[in-house]
Amino acid sequence: MDLLLDRLSHGRWADPDTGRPPDVALPALVIERSLRGLEAELVRPFGFGRRIAVVSDPATRAVLGGRVERALGGLGDVRPIVLPDRPHADMGTVTALCRDTATDDALVAVGSGTINDLCKYAAAKAGKPYVVFATAPSMNGYASMNAAITVDGHKKSLAAAAPLGVFMDLEVLAAAPARMIRAGLGDSLCRPTAQADWLLSHRLRGTYYRTSPFALLAEDEPVLLDHADALVAGNVEAMRHLARALLLSGIGMTICHGSYPASQGEHLISHFIDMFAPAGRAPCFHGEQVGVATLTMARIQERMLSGPAPAPVPTGMDRKALCAALGAVIGESCWREFAPKRLDGARAAGLGRLLAESWPETGAEITRVSVPAERLDRALARAGAPRSPAEIGLDPAFYAHAVAHARYLRDRYTFLDLADDSAGLAALAAA
Repeated sequence: MDLLLDRLSHGRWADPDTGRPPDVALPALVIERSLRGLEAELVRPFGFGRRIAVVSDPATRAVLGGRVERALGGLGDVRPIVLPDRPHADMGTVTALCRDTATDDALVAVGSGTINDLCKYAAAKAGKPYVVFATAPSMNGYASMNAAITVDGHKKSLAAAAPLGVFMDLEVLAAAPARMIRAGLGDSLCRPTAQADWLLSHRLRGTYYRTSPFALLAEDEPVLLDHADALVAGNVEAMRHLARALLLSGIGMTICHGSYPASQGEHLISHFIDMFAPAGRAPCFHGEQVGVATLTMARIQERMLSGPAPAPVPTGMDRKALCAALGAVIGESCWREFAPKRLDGARAAGLGRLLAESWPETGAEITRVSVPAERLDRALARAGAPRSPAEIGLDPAFYAHAVAHARYLRDRYTFLDLADDSAGLAALAAA
């Protein structure tokens, strides 16, 4: 039994920010070497009713979905819902899934990122419970209360239903395709860049901030940084650390009622790539993109933290220019997100005064929670994970465009914003 996961599941873990258990209901969290034969016992306590939809795609059904369908047969009328190969997490697919499961009492997701996001958002829209059986350690959203869904071409993080249970069979995860394992590593290694961005926003804009999500990850992160090669060698105990890190990252998001501790500048870059990547590009996993973007963010952060206090100037981008750059529909949507953090003359001057007074202390505080870009790069290299735009199918010009425009996607203040409004983002990203 994993004592930390057991304490979290049963409300016995003390949040270091409050000294009390988290004020949100957390799912049952199970990571075991094998869950074969235990599937029904894991689901039975939730009392899902007679009609249970088991949602998978052809690949995840072959890996685990068929086994789960058979195991749950004694609990009620199990209906397999097999989505098309490589389903998309967009509103059209959500609508179809809600229609196909309209008469079901509960959903059981069998898959990883896309399947889980679709089920959690469909469950939230329909007011139904769901659990998830993981098939790959490819992303950190299993236990979170948000789903990455594309709406009219704009990839958004939408409020969704948290699963009642997350079940991880380490033998299944260790046998996942190496690219999916590397993707999970990439998604997990964004902790330091995300924390640095979130802490920057807290210090400069007074936004909400917590340390508890990062305390949850303290035990597993060093293993992933220093022994990433064991993950792709099929080492089940190394996989336990990755599975825990991904699961606990999602728990951190649930505790914080949002994706703040695990999705900042690096994820904005990845989202921009998802939205605007050139047609015909080979499919790429979310975590592969996040790993490359994490290295970019770590280098930008290091260069800014090692220099003098930034001197912001008014933001050059306006509504008309943003719509011209991103298209009218997406541009308008992004403008609504970006406008609250846009600097006019007065706001730029006020931020400049704050930075002049506080940068040594703020920079030192952020540096303490950071991990050097070189160490992150070594971890990805050990696992054979992508580390450059070319390795995720992007030419340098498009990737530079993505880095330069990613900050317009969300009202989330990161080093991308501070760099673009002061030192010059393009120069930092290219250095």
